[in-house]
Amino acid sequence: MACLAAACVASACAVGAGGPEASTGAGCPSRGTEMPLEALFGTWEARIDGQKGVALVKLSQHPDYAGVRGTIARGGDGAAATVAQAAGDIDDEGMLSLDESLDGRAISGVWLGELQASSCGKEWNGIWRDAASDSTHPFVLNKIGNSGTDR
Repeated sequence: MACLAAACVASACAVGAGGPEASTGAGCPSRGTEMPLEALFGTWEARIDGQKGVALVKLSQHPDYAGVRGTIARGGDGAAATVAQAAGDIDDEGMLSLDESLDGRAISGVWLGELQASSCGKEWNGIWRDAASDSTHPFVLNKIGNSGTDR
């Protein structure tokens, strides 16, 4: 009987502390600091204010450090197609930081974004800076595929 009473008290405490409601997002990061780097691997759609169309961002493990490396493909909507190289990581404050380069040497764009808490690790919003004009533009990055299962 004492064990049953203890179990009931423990159960009530869990519900009172946000039990079932808190567990609906179990395993979903709400901040970038909670997100494993591997969750960045795969294919993302990027929409940048002031740019036509959608860019496809493909990221995988960087071979030289604990970060990501990949490509950013733009064009196809009447604009010239380009493919930039990208590299970056999630910094200590939980911000996604990506550098992109059109020629493999000079930085042509910089991305700095924050994970959207309700997205379960599938959306980042932030600012993209065009290095050529030093102009800044809001962006939204949405996950559309995982490495190995990309479409």
